Amino acid sequence: MLPADVARSQNQDRAGMVLISGGTFVMGSDKHYPEEAPAHRVSVSSFWIDRTPVTNREFRKFVNATGHVTLAELPPDPKDYPNALPHMLKPASLVFTPPDHPVDLRVWTQWWTFKFGANWRRPFGPRSSLSGLNEHPVVHVAYRDAEAYARWAGKELPTEAEFEFAARGGLNDAEFAWGDELTPGGRQMANTWQGMFPSENLALDGYRHTSPVTAFPANGYGVHDMIGNVWEWTSDWYSDRHEADAAKACCVPENPRGGPEAASYDPALPNIVIPRKVLKGGSHLCAPNYCRRYRPAARHAEPVDTSTNHVGFRCVVREKRMGQ
Repeated sequence: MLPADVARSQNQDRAGMVLISGGTFVMGSDKHYPEEAPAHRVSVSSFWIDRTPVTNREFRKFVNATGHVTLAELPPDPKDYPNALPHMLKPASLVFTPPDHPVDLRVWTQWWTFKFGANWRRPFGPRSSLSGLNEHPVVHVAYRDAEAYARWAGKELPTEAEFEFAARGGLNDAEFAWGDELTPGGRQMANTWQGMFPSENLALDGYRHTSPVTAFPANGYGVHDMIGNVWEWTSDWYSDRHEADAAKACCVPENPRGGPEAASYDPALPNIVIPRKVLKGGSHLCAPNYCRRYRPAARHAEPVDTSTNHVGFRCVVREKRMGQ
């Protein structure tokens, strides 16, 4: 390939992306949920990251070009769910369905519905559509769907460390991606939940569900929606704790990739052997009274076969590969 062709190819790859210069930062937190601990130093190399989550408009281009069928559009394989009732083995996805009264926050089935016919094209069920949602993040995408899109686009999914580093926007010691106050001066900085979750949604930020991907301010790196709107897939297998901080600066991990797949299985579901990946960023359903995960350090385990209407993704291109 001629140098001019390489430059054109690189510019095309970088369209809609932001270059994040590598560095060392303190990943995780010792102040909130146990899975975020311990806070520890890691280093990441430079990489490019999508300026926004992948939108419905962008995902439609991928589907039209490849014929990809998402996991939510396929019936589950009975071999993967040995105890499932036969009538439940239909194409479906999880849809947030708010109750009309306060409920026990320990029982998530009171606000999540396994809805037949819900998928990325019909985010609230078979009678819904994407009308007016072209610039909203695509949802109801399982891990394999996000990975397939990334491969088609010539990109990859970010590691947990890359996502957190980019989400911090250069404010490595701040609680939030924009500083130490959730709503500085009363301003809503991300699409999160206001009110008592899950029954009272005050929508002070202007949105009851997802929002356009540039509706809220970009962080210090010029990247939008790294916090709130939708959770986002990363390529790391989940583990219930981070590694301990390195004893010496020379031993700080470089470009960590998470734990082994075998350690990611949910111990509460021994009969369902579905590995889990790390989600980052929180979503529009994160609330002070239930899920305070609208912070860069926050993380969540998600089975790779699961899709919901509050999980999406974005992609990266690693700097070391741009010239190949």
